[in-house]
Amino acid sequence: MVRAIRIGEHAFEKKGAAEEFLKAILYKYDIGDLVDAKDSEILSELLHRHPEASLKIGPGIESFHVRKADFGTRCFYVTRVDGTEEKFSARSCL
Repeated sequence: MVRAIRIGEHAFEKKGAAEEFLKAILYKYDIGDLVDAKDSEILSELLHRHPEASLKIGPGIESFHVRKADFGTRCFYVTRVDGTEEKFSARSCL
């Protein structure tokens, strides 16, 4: 059974389409870059879908960055309002 996914105002018929959309955002930025406001809105909606959203978000979201991850990959990091940071997997949010 195919399950539609909604991330904010973006709707996807399949999980794979959502993954491709998010991958395009991830690779749009260089390592260390701050994610712009438009993409940050999408990532905020996405992060609220994470199974451990309350732990990842903590006291609140300040910004998002793209950083190096394990095995030469990259991932999104959330910077919280208290200055702490946490990486998160977009796939885990879907």
